Amino acid sequence: MERETQFIGQSAAFQDAVERTSLAAALDRPVLVIGERGTGKELIAERLHRLSARWDRPYVIMNCAAMPETLIESELFGHEAGAFTGATRSRAGRFEEADGGTLFLDELATLSMGAQERLLRAVEYGEVTRVGSSRPIRVDVRIVAATNEHLPALVEENRFRADLLDRLSFEVITLPPLRAREGDIEVLATYFGQRMAAVLGWEEWPGFGPRALAAMEGHDWPGNVRELRNVIERAIYRWADPEKPVDALTFDPFASPWQPAVRKAAAKAETPATAVSAPAATGATAPPSGPVSDLRAAVDAYERQILSDTMARCRFNQKVAAEALGLSYDQIRHALKKHGLNQ
Repeated sequence: MERETQFIGQSAAFQDAVERTSLAAALDRPVLVIGERGTGKELIAERLHRLSARWDRPYVIMNCAAMPETLIESELFGHEAGAFTGATRSRAGRFEEADGGTLFLDELATLSMGAQERLLRAVEYGEVTRVGSSRPIRVDVRIVAATNEHLPALVEENRFRADLLDRLSFEVITLPPLRAREGDIEVLATYFGQRMAAVLGWEEWPGFGPRALAAMEGHDWPGNVRELRNVIERAIYRWADPEKPVDALTFDPFASPWQPAVRKAAAKAETPATAVSAPAATGATAPPSGPVSDLRAAVDAYERQILSDTMARCRFNQKVAAEALGLSYDQIRHALKKHGLNQ
């Protein structure tokens, strides 16, 4: 999938974050980008670089969570030949590669305390020392870092250095989750839908049906824009009639009556109430028999009957019913809302 570089959205919360990004880009200072997964932290970091005076210099990305702890310092600061087993030749680190430009440190909170200490020196003095060397190297690098953690809380837990946080937090841009971006869900869904329809060669974009639009607005979107894109693109390619509005969404691609059973490490002791309230859901409701003229309607009716029967057996306890059906709490809430059973 191609890299998405456009900023789509009209909500005040989103526009405020974009405007603050543009304002901060012009200053040669560190910036922290905070946000849940899928909110677009990488796009904000790239915008900070492209709108800065360093736009024509290197833009180097490092995902701190993707590196084993034993290699992080070598990746950041480089190493000399013989510094450790397997280091057969000298190698420049990401700081040296980004000299004159921007270094984007994604998943900053996963850095070890040792790496944080050396990063602090690099930020404060503009010097790095390769692993296995005692000679510091001057570098001119702007740091942009991103995380989905609340760093002040990590400082309180002694998992992140307070002095490093002070150096990196000249500006902090916190991205709003999709559920807080009023009016942006349909705008983004239409954009992703039109793009996917073009990929599939549809002559026109038919839009979304009322059921799909209602489902979008009712979903919590824990994966934010990334999840929305996947849901919409999956719906478009599965839709059988390009001339009719797309009106069916699948939020969980793993949902299936034949999905593997979840293995639990240890059986939980059931309370008497749980033992009575959570009977096995499998086989409790028989599928419709006879000819089916409308598959979607039949599937919806069968799903509604399963939910209704299971809720009754579980004494209308949503949490217990979710466990009986192998669903998460959010999934069963969405399913009950979809079928009008959440009264």
